[in-house]
Amino acid sequence: MKSAGPDTAATPSGAMCDWVSESSPESYLALFRQSSVCMANLDPEFEVLEANRPFVRQFGWGPGHGSGKNLCEFLHPSVRGKLRDELVRLADGRRSRFADRVVALDAQDSVFLGEMTGIAMRGESGRVARILVLIDPDGSGTEPQIVPARKKIFSPMHARILEGVAAGESTLQLATKLFLSRGGVEYHVASLLRRMKVTNRPALISKSYSMGVFALGQWPPRVRPEFVSE
Repeated sequence: MKSAGPDTAATPSGAMCDWVSESSPESYLALFRQSSVCMANLDPEFEVLEANRPFVRQFGWGPGHGSGKNLCEFLHPSVRGKLRDELVRLADGRRSRFADRVVALDAQDSVFLGEMTGIAMRGESGRVARILVLIDPDGSGTEPQIVPARKKIFSPMHARILEGVAAGESTLQLATKLFLSRGGVEYHVASLLRRMKVTNRPALISKSYSMGVFALGQWPPRVRPEFVSE
């Protein structure tokens, strides 16, 4: 972790379960310590400087696990690019705050959903010195049907078939493009249906999007590389 500059807060050694900065204003310290909302401070490159107890508990971090880590590492690939762009706008001073849906990963790679708010905090120089992040997890208690980012669930061929089906390509078109017989394409599609526990192609694509397998806002659809085996 790089050292804090004049506009940033240093992370106290060994204070993983209740990070605070002695240089912070008292009112801010009280809010940070007493709030039941998950709160963390990031430096302008999105490394975690300090986090309060609810934030640490939500992510299942042990001593030292999250300190100095980039918050983007704990965002699910399906939203990582979008939320990173929002954080960049805060760090650049182009926006003062944002609020958006978040899909995040805890220390055990379990997925949880919620709302994420980012607020740019300026130092005495007028530049953005840190970013305050608040995360409000969904309280439904329902396990989200999203695959953890590090789980490889598709072979390269399965990924190419899935992308083709999502793009609306027919069996014949896929067979021609991938140098397979029509029967070969149908075999792979049937394998995908079993793997994803669905009964038809529309359901296959809908479930893939809901699980975060495809990158959002990209056409033609592409399976995220995190889900494809070597």
